[in-house]
Amino acid sequence: MPYCEVDRYQAGDKWEGVRLFYRRYGRGATKVLLVIGLAGTHDSWGPQIRGLTGSMEPADGGDVPEPAARTDEEAAAPATATAPEEEDVGEGIEVCCFDNRGVGRSTIPPHKSYYSTAIMARDALALMDHLGWKKAHVFGHSMGAMISCKLAAMAPHRLSSLALLNVTGGGMECFPK
Repeated sequence: MPYCEVDRYQAGDKWEGVRLFYRRYGRGATKVLLVIGLAGTHDSWGPQIRGLTGSMEPADGGDVPEPAARTDEEAAAPATATAPEEEDVGEGIEVCCFDNRGVGRSTIPPHKSYYSTAIMARDALALMDHLGWKKAHVFGHSMGAMISCKLAAMAPHRLSSLALLNVTGGGMECFPK
């Protein structure tokens, strides 16, 4: 299963790593990072993934079923040569969605001090580094949009664009007097 180690924290006498579970869909030069909100998981992005890539098949394997065993006839047929896959070429879209720390298949850190939008923005940046993405279109929903705003403030050169859905500027301070 695809994981990205993003942080380490002290739990008693030992250091524990924070691992983010992620999924990639599609292939192509256009990169899209989907950042989900509070208590949501990577699975929440199904309609968006299907709309962007045309498929719900993960590009990174994982829970995808193994291909069926080949029949004797298929094994005897000559194999057709295919060009090696190049991820950063072509007009396709590669989408990555992930479970934020504390949710889904990602690590659950023990103290609330390990949860802030700034820390989670660094998680998203570490995931982009792990994937080898120099830039991405970033789309955040709810708390994921707040995380995406922090990411944009921390590393604006890493974003191709920023899309926010159902987000607030933060508390009563965001309303004009």
